[in-house]
Amino acid sequence: MASDIKLIGMRPSPYVNRVQYALNMKSIDYEFLEEKFGSKSELLIQSNPIHKKVPVLIHAHKPICESLIIVQYIDELWTSGPSILPFDPYDRAIAWFWAAYIDNKWYPSLKQIRMSKGEEKKLAAVEAVKEGLALLEDAFVKCSKGKELLWWG
Repeated sequence: MASDIKLIGMRPSPYVNRVQYALNMKSIDYEFLEEKFGSKSELLIQSNPIHKKVPVLIHAHKPICESLIIVQYIDELWTSGPSILPFDPYDRAIAWFWAAYIDNKWYPSLKQIRMSKGEEKKLAAVEAVKEGLALLEDAFVKCSKGKELLWWG
């Protein structure tokens, strides 16, 4: 029997992994539809005609695109299990800020390591990633308010 919940994605994508973590935290069964690198399936193009990229969650034949939007959808729809996003509006805003930082600043820095030509540029990219990790570690300590994180605790 086909699952009512499908995730279109690629395994090495951190954006797809983000959605997989959310689904797993909520103990939601889903069918993973793997895209092949360098090609886009007809289902992907139909499900995300604007950006034509993964991840796409298909729930009850309706597509939801963009990992952060999908995580919010999962957290709001499936209320059983642990909450993914903070309930407090300020704490939620801080969580969104750091998620945007990861997407817009840190992941591109990480990608720059692979793309850099020459040892000096590669070392500068590694340094940027390290600085980002230090910022994130500090932010996670402050955001956790002394609580253990769900996936580690």
